[in-house]
Amino acid sequence: MTTETPAPLGLGTYRIRPPAIHDAVLRAADDPRTAWVDTAPNYLGGRAQTLMAPALRDRMVKVSTKVGFVAKGTGTMAITAGALSADEAAFGHCLTTRFVHWQCAQNRTQLGRPRLDMVFAHNPERAAGNPNETLLRAFTALEEQVSAGTLDAYGVATWEGFDNGALSVPHLDQMAARAAGSEYHHLRAVQLPVSLVTANAFTQALDNRGPIAQAAERGWDVFASAPLFGGELNELATTELTELIRPDLNVPEACLLAVASCPGVTRVLLSASESAHWYDCRAALAEPPVPVATLRKVLDVLASD
Repeated sequence: MTTETPAPLGLGTYRIRPPAIHDAVLRAADDPRTAWVDTAPNYLGGRAQTLMAPALRDRMVKVSTKVGFVAKGTGTMAITAGALSADEAAFGHCLTTRFVHWQCAQNRTQLGRPRLDMVFAHNPERAAGNPNETLLRAFTALEEQVSAGTLDAYGVATWEGFDNGALSVPHLDQMAARAAGSEYHHLRAVQLPVSLVTANAFTQALDNRGPIAQAAERGWDVFASAPLFGGELNELATTELTELIRPDLNVPEACLLAVASCPGVTRVLLSASESAHWYDCRAALAEPPVPVATLRKVLDVLASD
Protein backbone atom coordinates (compact mmCIF):
# COMPACT_ATOMS: atom_id res chain seq x y z
CA MET A 1 0.00 0.00 0.00
CA THR A 2 1.49 3.34 -1.07
CA THR A 3 0.47 6.62 -2.58
CA GLU A 4 1.45 7.32 -6.19
CA THR A 5 2.22 10.95 -5.42
CA PRO A 6 2.20 12.94 -2.18
CA ALA A 7 -0.93 14.90 -1.37
CA PRO A 8 -0.79 18.51 -2.63
CA LEU A 9 -0.35 21.55 -0.45
CA GLY A 10 -3.19 23.86 0.56
CA LEU A 11 -3.04 27.06 2.56
CA GLY A 12 -4.31 26.92 6.12
CA THR A 13 -5.04 30.34 7.60
CA TYR A 14 -5.46 29.70 11.32
CA ARG A 15 -1.94 30.84 12.29
CA ILE A 16 -1.13 33.35 9.56
CA ARG A 17 -0.50 36.91 10.71
CA PRO A 18 -3.18 39.32 9.44
CA PRO A 19 -0.74 41.53 7.45
CA ALA A 20 0.56 38.46 5.60
CA ILE A 21 -2.71 36.82 4.63
CA HIS A 22 -3.25 38.67 1.33
CA ASP A 23 0.12 37.65 -0.11
CA ALA A 24 -0.21 34.12 1.31
CA VAL A 25 -3.48 33.65 -0.57
CA LEU A 26 -1.89 34.95 -3.78
CA ARG A 27 0.89 32.36 -3.42
CA ALA A 28 -1.63 29.58 -2.82
CA ALA A 29 -3.54 30.62 -5.94
CA ASP A 30 -0.59 30.70 -8.33
CA ASP A 31 -0.39 26.96 -8.94
CA PRO A 32 -3.54 25.07 -9.99
CA ARG A 33 -2.18 21.88 -8.40
CA THR A 34 -2.16 23.48 -4.95
CA ALA A 35 -4.86 26.10 -5.36
CA TRP A 36 -6.83 25.64 -2.17
CA VAL A 37 -7.34 27.90 0.84
CA ASP A 38 -8.87 26.76 4.12
CA THR A 39 -10.33 29.32 6.50
CA ALA A 40 -13.12 29.94 9.01
CA PRO A 41 -15.22 32.90 10.11
CA ASN A 42 -13.64 32.84 13.59
CA TYR A 43 -10.00 32.84 12.40
CA LEU A 44 -7.83 35.89 13.09
CA GLY A 45 -10.36 37.35 15.48
CA GLY A 46 -13.12 37.11 12.88
CA ARG A 47 -11.14 39.00 10.22
CA ALA A 48 -9.63 36.21 8.10
CA GLN A 49 -12.27 35.97 5.40
CA THR A 50 -12.64 39.72 4.91
CA LEU A 51 -8.87 40.16 4.73
CA MET A 52 -8.43 37.47 2.09
CA ALA A 53 -11.39 38.43 -0.09
CA PRO A 54 -9.46 40.93 -2.29
CA ALA A 55 -6.82 38.30 -3.06
CA LEU A 56 -9.50 35.76 -4.00
CA ARG A 57 -11.23 38.09 -6.44
CA ASP A 58 -11.08 36.82 -10.03
CA ARG A 59 -8.76 33.95 -9.09
CA MET A 60 -9.46 30.28 -9.69
CA VAL A 61 -8.76 28.98 -6.21
CA LYS A 62 -11.09 26.79 -4.21
CA VAL A 63 -11.87 27.76 -0.64
CA SER A 64 -13.12 25.73 2.30
CA THR A 65 -14.67 27.55 5.22
CA LYS A 66 -16.58 26.50 8.31
CA VAL A 67 -19.71 26.88 10.41
CA GLY A 68 -20.11 26.42 14.15
CA PHE A 69 -18.11 28.89 16.20
CA VAL A 70 -19.61 32.31 16.84
CA ALA A 71 -17.01 34.66 15.40
CA LYS A 72 -15.88 37.69 17.36
CA GLY A 73 -18.27 40.61 16.95
CA THR A 74 -21.04 38.61 15.25
CA GLY A 75 -23.08 37.41 18.23
CA THR A 76 -25.30 40.50 18.48
CA MET A 77 -25.79 40.58 14.71
CA ALA A 78 -26.85 36.92 14.69
CA ILE A 79 -29.23 37.47 17.61
CA THR A 80 -30.82 40.43 15.82
CA ALA A 81 -31.22 38.31 12.68
CA GLY A 82 -32.93 35.56 14.70
CA ALA A 83 -30.10 33.11 13.97
CA LEU A 84 -28.97 32.77 17.60
CA SER A 85 -30.48 33.01 21.04
CA ALA A 86 -28.63 34.99 23.70
CA ASP A 87 -27.65 31.74 25.43
CA GLU A 88 -26.33 30.24 22.19
CA ALA A 89 -24.30 33.35 21.49
CA ALA A 90 -22.84 33.26 25.01
CA PHE A 91 -21.93 29.58 24.61
CA GLY A 92 -19.91 30.51 21.53
CA HIS A 93 -20.66 27.48 19.37
CA CYS A 94 -23.84 26.53 17.56
CA LEU A 95 -24.85 24.17 14.76
CA THR A 96 -28.60 24.72 14.64
CA THR A 97 -30.18 24.82 11.21
CA ARG A 98 -30.90 28.54 11.38
CA PHE A 99 -27.38 29.46 12.48
CA VAL A 100 -25.74 27.26 9.82
CA HIS A 101 -27.82 28.98 7.13
CA TRP A 102 -26.99 32.42 8.54
CA GLN A 103 -23.28 31.68 8.84
CA CYS A 104 -23.11 30.28 5.30
CA ALA A 105 -24.62 33.54 4.05
CA GLN A 106 -22.09 35.51 6.11
CA ASN A 107 -19.25 33.41 4.71
CA ARG A 108 -20.35 34.14 1.14
CA THR A 109 -20.51 37.86 1.87
CA GLN A 110 -17.14 38.00 3.61
CA LEU A 111 -15.40 35.93 0.94
CA GLY A 112 -17.10 37.80 -1.89
CA ARG A 113 -18.39 34.62 -3.50
CA PRO A 114 -21.95 33.70 -4.47
CA ARG A 115 -21.22 29.99 -4.07
CA LEU A 116 -19.03 28.16 -1.54
CA ASP A 117 -16.82 25.23 -2.57
CA MET A 118 -16.72 23.43 0.79
CA VAL A 119 -18.14 24.13 4.24
CA PHE A 120 -16.96 22.14 7.25
CA ALA A 121 -19.09 21.67 10.34
CA HIS A 122 -16.45 22.91 12.78
CA ASN A 123 -15.79 20.73 15.83
CA PRO A 124 -19.35 19.39 16.11
CA GLU A 125 -18.32 17.53 19.27
CA ARG A 126 -18.21 20.97 20.94
CA ALA A 127 -21.89 21.72 20.31
CA ALA A 128 -24.44 21.69 23.12
CA GLY A 129 -27.21 19.12 23.23
CA ASN A 130 -27.64 15.69 21.70
CA PRO A 131 -24.75 15.01 19.29
CA ASN A 132 -26.90 13.05 16.84
CA GLU A 133 -29.46 15.84 16.67
CA THR A 134 -26.65 18.37 16.27
CA LEU A 135 -25.19 16.56 13.27
CA LEU A 136 -28.59 15.98 11.70
CA ARG A 137 -29.55 19.65 12.00
CA ALA A 138 -26.24 20.86 10.62
CA PHE A 139 -26.17 18.38 7.75
CA THR A 140 -29.79 19.13 6.88
CA ALA A 141 -29.00 22.84 6.60
CA LEU A 142 -25.91 22.12 4.50
CA GLU A 143 -27.86 19.82 2.17
CA GLU A 144 -30.36 22.66 1.79
CA GLN A 145 -27.51 24.99 0.88
CA VAL A 146 -26.44 22.54 -1.83
CA SER A 147 -30.01 22.32 -3.14
CA ALA A 148 -30.20 26.12 -3.24
CA GLY A 149 -27.08 26.26 -5.42
CA THR A 150 -24.99 28.15 -2.86
CA LEU A 151 -22.70 25.26 -1.86
CA ASP A 152 -20.91 22.44 -3.67
CA ALA A 153 -20.14 20.06 -0.80
CA TYR A 154 -19.62 19.89 2.95
CA GLY A 155 -17.57 18.03 5.52
CA VAL A 156 -16.58 17.81 9.17
CA ALA A 157 -13.49 19.44 10.66
CA THR A 158 -12.40 18.28 14.09
CA TRP A 159 -9.40 18.46 16.36
CA GLU A 160 -9.97 15.44 18.60
CA GLY A 161 -13.40 14.09 17.69
CA PHE A 162 -12.08 10.97 15.99
CA ASP A 163 -9.55 10.28 18.73
CA ASN A 164 -11.95 10.60 21.66
CA GLY A 165 -14.72 8.57 20.02
CA ALA A 166 -17.16 11.45 19.64
CA LEU A 167 -17.10 11.05 15.86
CA SER A 168 -16.67 8.23 13.38
CA VAL A 169 -16.74 8.24 9.60
CA PRO A 170 -19.43 5.52 9.30
CA HIS A 171 -21.70 7.46 11.68
CA LEU A 172 -21.14 10.73 9.81
CA ASP A 173 -22.03 8.91 6.60
CA GLN A 174 -25.26 7.62 8.16
CA MET A 175 -26.26 11.04 9.51
CA ALA A 176 -25.62 12.69 6.15
CA ALA A 177 -27.79 10.08 4.43
CA ARG A 178 -30.58 10.83 6.92
CA ALA A 179 -30.23 14.55 6.25
CA ALA A 180 -30.31 14.07 2.48
CA GLY A 181 -33.06 11.46 2.57
CA SER A 182 -30.91 9.02 0.60
CA GLU A 183 -27.39 7.64 0.38
CA TYR A 184 -26.62 10.28 -2.25
CA HIS A 185 -25.61 13.02 0.12
CA HIS A 186 -23.01 15.79 -0.25
CA LEU A 187 -20.78 15.05 2.74
CA ARG A 188 -17.48 14.70 0.91
CA ALA A 189 -14.61 15.50 3.26
CA VAL A 190 -13.12 15.34 6.73
CA GLN A 191 -10.42 17.54 8.22
CA LEU A 192 -8.31 16.37 11.14
CA PRO A 193 -4.82 16.89 12.57
CA VAL A 194 -2.26 14.57 10.99
CA SER A 195 1.39 14.87 11.95
CA LEU A 196 4.24 12.77 13.30
CA VAL A 197 3.08 13.86 16.77
CA THR A 198 -0.71 13.62 16.40
CA ALA A 199 -0.16 10.23 14.84
CA ASN A 200 -3.08 8.05 15.92
CA ALA A 201 -5.08 8.39 12.69
CA PHE A 202 -1.79 8.37 10.74
CA THR A 203 -0.76 5.02 12.24
CA GLN A 204 -4.22 3.54 11.68
CA ALA A 205 -4.18 4.61 8.04
CA LEU A 206 -1.00 2.61 7.41
CA ASP A 207 -3.00 -0.48 8.43
CA ASN A 208 -6.02 0.60 6.38
CA ARG A 209 -7.99 1.39 9.53
CA GLY A 210 -9.42 4.48 11.19
CA PRO A 211 -10.99 7.69 9.90
CA ILE A 212 -8.53 8.42 7.09
CA ALA A 213 -8.91 4.95 5.56
CA GLN A 214 -12.68 4.95 6.09
CA ALA A 215 -13.04 8.33 4.40
CA ALA A 216 -10.81 7.23 1.52
CA GLU A 217 -12.95 4.11 1.02
CA ARG A 218 -15.93 6.40 0.47
CA GLY A 219 -14.06 8.61 -1.97
CA TRP A 220 -14.03 11.55 0.43
CA ASP A 221 -11.25 14.09 0.63
CA VAL A 222 -9.07 14.05 3.73
CA PHE A 223 -7.55 17.39 4.75
CA ALA A 224 -4.57 17.05 7.07
CA SER A 225 -4.40 20.04 9.40
CA ALA A 226 -1.49 21.06 11.68
CA PRO A 227 1.00 18.81 9.82
CA LEU A 228 3.93 20.43 11.63
CA PHE A 229 2.16 20.38 15.01
CA GLY A 230 2.02 24.15 15.24
CA GLY A 231 5.71 24.44 14.34
CA GLU A 232 6.81 22.36 17.32
CA LEU A 233 8.07 19.49 15.16
CA ASN A 234 11.21 21.51 14.44
CA GLU A 235 12.21 20.88 18.04
CA LEU A 236 10.78 17.36 18.42
CA ALA A 237 12.11 15.78 15.23
CA THR A 238 15.79 14.87 15.07
CA THR A 239 18.17 15.11 12.15
CA GLU A 240 18.45 11.30 12.20
CA LEU A 241 14.68 11.04 11.81
CA THR A 242 14.75 13.48 8.91
CA GLU A 243 17.45 11.44 7.20
CA LEU A 244 15.25 8.38 7.54
CA ILE A 245 12.40 10.16 5.76
CA ARG A 246 14.37 11.99 3.04
CA PRO A 247 18.02 13.04 3.58
CA ASP A 248 17.95 15.98 1.17
CA LEU A 249 15.15 17.79 3.04
CA ASN A 250 15.24 19.85 6.21
CA VAL A 251 13.16 18.94 9.27
CA PRO A 252 9.85 20.69 8.43
CA GLU A 253 10.01 19.67 4.78
CA ALA A 254 10.65 16.02 5.65
CA CYS A 255 7.89 15.94 8.25
CA LEU A 256 5.48 17.56 5.79
CA LEU A 257 6.37 15.02 3.09
CA ALA A 258 5.70 12.20 5.55
CA VAL A 259 2.18 13.49 6.20
CA ALA A 260 1.56 14.04 2.49
CA SER A 261 2.61 10.41 1.89
CA CYS A 262 0.03 9.01 4.32
CA PRO A 263 -2.38 6.79 2.35
CA GLY A 264 -5.79 8.43 2.09
CA VAL A 265 -4.67 12.00 2.79
CA THR A 266 -5.66 14.14 -0.21
CA ARG A 267 -4.51 17.60 0.89
CA VAL A 268 -2.08 18.98 3.48
CA LEU A 269 -2.92 22.37 4.99
CA LEU A 270 0.06 24.54 5.84
CA SER A 271 -0.04 27.97 7.47
CA ALA A 272 2.89 29.77 5.84
CA SER A 273 3.28 33.53 6.15
CA GLU A 274 6.71 33.67 4.52
CA SER A 275 7.18 33.20 0.79
CA ALA A 276 10.34 31.08 1.08
CA HIS A 277 8.73 28.69 3.56
CA TRP A 278 5.71 28.16 1.28
CA TYR A 279 7.72 27.52 -1.87
CA ASP A 280 10.26 25.27 -0.15
CA CYS A 281 7.48 23.14 1.30
CA ARG A 282 5.64 23.00 -1.99
CA ALA A 283 8.83 21.81 -3.68
CA ALA A 284 9.25 19.12 -1.00
CA LEU A 285 5.83 17.72 -1.86
CA ALA A 286 6.91 17.37 -5.47
CA GLU A 287 9.34 14.65 -4.32
CA PRO A 288 8.40 10.96 -4.48
CA PRO A 289 6.21 9.79 -1.58
CA VAL A 290 7.77 8.20 1.47
CA PRO A 291 7.22 4.41 1.35
CA VAL A 292 4.78 2.99 3.88
CA ALA A 293 7.50 0.79 5.37
CA THR A 294 9.57 3.89 6.09
CA LEU A 295 6.57 5.70 7.56
CA ARG A 296 6.03 2.77 9.92
CA LYS A 297 9.67 2.92 11.00
CA VAL A 298 9.49 6.67 11.60
CA LEU A 299 6.35 6.38 13.72
CA ASP A 300 7.86 3.47 15.67
CA VAL A 301 10.95 5.55 16.43
CA LEU A 302 8.84 8.47 17.65
CA ALA A 303 6.63 6.19 19.75
CA SER A 304 9.67 4.72 21.48
CA ASP A 305 11.15 8.12 22.45
